[in-house]
Amino acid sequence: MQVELNSLKISNTWILTQLPANKKPIGCKWVYKIKYNFNGTVERYKARLVAKGYTQQEGLDFIDTFSPVAKMTTVRTLIALAAVQNWHLHQLDINNAFLHGHLHE
Repeated sequence: MQVELNSLKISNTWILTQLPANKKPIGCKWVYKIKYNFNGTVERYKARLVAKGYTQQEGLDFIDTFSPVAKMTTVRTLIALAAVQNWHLHQLDINNAFLHGHLHE
């Protein structure tokens, strides 16, 4: 959890401000996951601090949402294409990536 909090602080994810009058804050919660190595041993424990976006109402609290996620059919197609073309594949795991952040990896 401390690693997550440090990452959020380093990337300037938020700034502390006063809540405007007549506004209700959005809560947050911790989500935990265990990442495993290929042989089944524990690689690391992950903790993510996420907003409780489900408390918002469309048109009142937000207008649009967007979360870029690759579809598995796209991933499988690219892997198949790489196999046919005899391309080398590499995998990269990004610890924290933000839409407007700088990625140096």
